[in-house]
Amino acid sequence: MSERRGTRRYDLSLPVMIRIPAQGFAETQSGRTRDISTRGLYFVIDRDVRAGSELDIMLTLPREMTNGEEVLVKASGKIVRVESRMEDGNERQGVAAVIERYDIMRAAASA
Repeated sequence: MSERRGTRRYDLSLPVMIRIPAQGFAETQSGRTRDISTRGLYFVIDRDVRAGSELDIMLTLPREMTNGEEVLVKASGKIVRVESRMEDGNERQGVAAVIERYDIMRAAASA
């Protein structure tokens, strides 16, 4: 199988918060990223989701990665693949999503 990715992916395990309005998830669900790029990400959550669903994503890049302050990333995208996976003896959902739009917000400078 040939590689179809056009951007570099980084193996990063970061907390991620997602919301899938179409599936009636009014509350935000937490998970962890496994890898991320400017065009997509792969994360793991506990709740079942469906490929094709729109989603809202929020994560924070730590100071160690940004050479200074934390950076909040708010994004929207679409789930392209869902797979069952076992982690720590629990069944979870691995989710691949494409990022369609994102906003980057740096933390305000401390006074």
